[in-house]
Amino acid sequence: MGPGGFAAYARLRYIPDPVFDGQSEADVDTGEDHPHDLDQARRALRLLAGHTGTPDDCFFAVWDGYSDIRLPPGQLLTGLAYRHVALLRGPLRAIEEWEADFGDGFAIAPPAFVWPADHSWCFTSDVDPHFAGIGAGRAAIAALLADPGLDVVAADPDGEHPFYR
Repeated sequence: MGPGGFAAYARLRYIPDPVFDGQSEADVDTGEDHPHDLDQARRALRLLAGHTGTPDDCFFAVWDGYSDIRLPPGQLLTGLAYRHVALLRGPLRAIEEWEADFGDGFAIAPPAFVWPADHSWCFTSDVDPHFAGIGAGRAAIAALLADPGLDVVAADPDGEHPFYR
C-alpha cells in the first residue's frame, strides 16, 4: 500500500478481486476490451496530477526484474528489501510515453512506485498483487473513487487485502 501517513488510501483494481479462496488470476475473464494495467494506472495518475503542487517533478521507481522493460543503466536503488528498482525522475506526464521510452512501443507494466516531489501522494503497483495501492489526501482519493472509468475501492493500509493464489 506504500508509505504510511496519508489521510486516505485506496486500491485500483486492475482486475476484480478474487471471489473464492484459491482462485487464480487465470480464472478471471475480463474480456478482450479490458484496459491494460498501464492504461488504468495512467488514468489514475492523470487524476492524481491535479492533487500535487509538483506535477513536473515526480519520481518513478521501476522494478529491474521485468524482462520486457528497457531501463537506463546505472540507476538502481537498492533501498527496498525485496526488489531492486531503477529510480527515474521527471514530469508526471512522462507516463504518457512509458511504452515508447521503456517498452519498445509494446504494452508494459506500470511503474512500481510513482510519487511527486512534494510527497502529496504515492502510487504503488508491485508485480504480485492484482491492484495498485494509493495513499493521498482525502480529496485525491475521492476523485479516484468517483471516476467511473476506474475500479477503485477505499482501503485500510493496515488491513487484509484479497490476493489471488
